[in-house]
Amino acid sequence: MATIKNLVIDQGSTFTVSIVIFDPNGNELDLTDYTIRAQMRKSYGSNSYTSFSASKAVDPTNGEITISLSATQTSTLRSGRYVYDIEIEDDEDVVTRVLEGIVTVTPEVTR
Repeated sequence: MATIKNLVIDQGSTFTVSIVIFDPNGNELDLTDYTIRAQMRKSYGSNSYTSFSASKAVDPTNGEITISLSATQTSTLRSGRYVYDIEIEDDEDVVTRVLEGIVTVTPEVTR
């Protein structure tokens, strides 16, 4: 079952957040053999989406991943509420959703 974490993104700003993924026993998950993907959409049924850049930490054994969007990407987002999730896939093609939640995009004034 995925952990829930809500995010706030400032429109027009670079967005980066680091998250530690834990295994079912509460230990940091070794992400060495995993790929990571993350997307946000206006609603669960939306066909259009924005993909986060997703990467493992320098030491993938500590379970830390980083997701980010560039200032250019966030400037094209309309302010409001979105949904997102992060999935990991192991080398045996097993996919696990590890994080999900609501993204609130706050409007930019300075352009």
